[in-house]
Amino acid sequence: MTEQISSNKTIAKNTIFLYFRMMFTMLVSLYTSRVNLSVLGIEDNGIYQVVGGVVAMFAFLNGALSGATSRFLTYELGQGNMERLKKTFASALNIHILVAIIIFILSETVGLYFLEKKLIIPDNRINAAYIVYQVSIFASMISITQVPYNASIISHEKMGVFAYMSILDVSLKLIICYLLYITPIDKLVTYGVLILCETIGLQLIYRIYCIRHFEECHFKLVRDKTFIKPIFSFAGWDLFGNFSVMARGQGVNIIMNMFFGPVINSAAGFSTTIGSHVLGFSNNFLTAIRPPIVKAYSQNQIEKMESLMISASKYSFSLLLLLSTPFIFESQYILKLWLKTPPPYTEIFCVLELILSVLSSIFLPLVFAIHATGKIKFMSITNGTIWLMVVPITYFLLKAGYPPVIPYITKIFLLIFVVVSNIYSTKKYIPQFNVLLYIKHAFIPSLITGILVILVTYIVYSLFNSSSLIRFITVCCTSTIAVVITTYFIIFEKETRNKIRTKVLHKIHIK
Repeated sequence: MTEQISSNKTIAKNTIFLYFRMMFTMLVSLYTSRVNLSVLGIEDNGIYQVVGGVVAMFAFLNGALSGATSRFLTYELGQGNMERLKKTFASALNIHILVAIIIFILSETVGLYFLEKKLIIPDNRINAAYIVYQVSIFASMISITQVPYNASIISHEKMGVFAYMSILDVSLKLIICYLLYITPIDKLVTYGVLILCETIGLQLIYRIYCIRHFEECHFKLVRDKTFIKPIFSFAGWDLFGNFSVMARGQGVNIIMNMFFGPVINSAAGFSTTIGSHVLGFSNNFLTAIRPPIVKAYSQNQIEKMESLMISASKYSFSLLLLLSTPFIFESQYILKLWLKTPPPYTEIFCVLELILSVLSSIFLPLVFAIHATGKIKFMSITNGTIWLMVVPITYFLLKAGYPPVIPYITKIFLLIFVVVSNIYSTKKYIPQFNVLLYIKHAFIPSLITGILVILVTYIVYSLFNSSSLIRFITVCCTSTIAVVITTYFIIFEKETRNKIRTKVLHKIHIK
């Protein structure tokens, strides 16, 4: 019991640290995005998005290994074997260095071909785009080799480090915005170089911290196949899944550039910014709860793991609904307030991106459970195939003359099949997992909550004839109250409601 309370306190503490990080980062990031759009212009901003996307296209290799590294470090930490933990970290670092080299080769060959032959970039911006591309490659390589260090921080549940580093990160980005205003040099090139310098500085600080505080975080060559092979095996099956997710994002981004040019990439970039920031609030909670889920599985505490999964699903959905609902209804007002003159299609892209994020959040803890088992073959192949279908569907429908919203609609539709796949995989590899219990206590309450909140907010929204500050405030207040009430009565279990009521009454009594 004492252990459970301690675990809950750790999760709560880490979540608070991560929320603080996210709130500060989001506010500054939204401001810097506006400044960058103003300084760079829609076209240059779009060029930066699509050029960076070409490099990110190859980062799926790193994505697969990132999940494997986090899983194995957390698992060994749960087992309490320091020698195995040291060898696991060293093996992961060796592998990531190798991946960084592979991505460099791919970027300078296949990626360069895409840049020169396939992307639509104005002739007068080719040289700037090339420089930004090279800078993006080196920034990506540095970030790749940083993954084992970040995974160690997460495994040790030291989320406060991320909060403090985020303050430094956004502070440096504010300085970059100022330098963009005053520099006489090409602003797109300047922006790319400054981002690279910032990346180097931040990663260096992270590594110094890890080396000083975590015994396992030291580089050494590892040739022991008993450590390297499981990571590669895990990552190998995860590789296809990550490739598909990459294709769903960056691959579609490149296709949209081929049909509509860099302006549409600018709109897609802002939708990704909004989606990532809103989803980030949910991910902060999920990041804090992921290590306990893996550790619970490693200690064969399946009921505890299941309870954590249900809580994570419901609470992350409720939080995303709270943040997304005002934007879904008032996207036009918010975007004009934020960007003044947003690129075409930004509004609808943002709304659809948020809908996808909200729906995905309910079932994301299932992925954590599957990763905890280390048996991800079926999930990776199935989900990867489903997400990969976004690319050909997008290409053929755009070629047939359909509007740029097609990839977003396609992703929402295919999410249904991904969810079914994840439920099946969880039951397949964790036979004790109660599917009906999960649906009853996680999915159904979330679904009812979402329907009620959207319905109530829409009724209030429809009472106004035009966009205004009053309507915006009213919609925000209505959706917030609706989420709070439905969360209390539907999302929270009876035991949780009783605890909240007891604490509130106690506070009132004290006063």
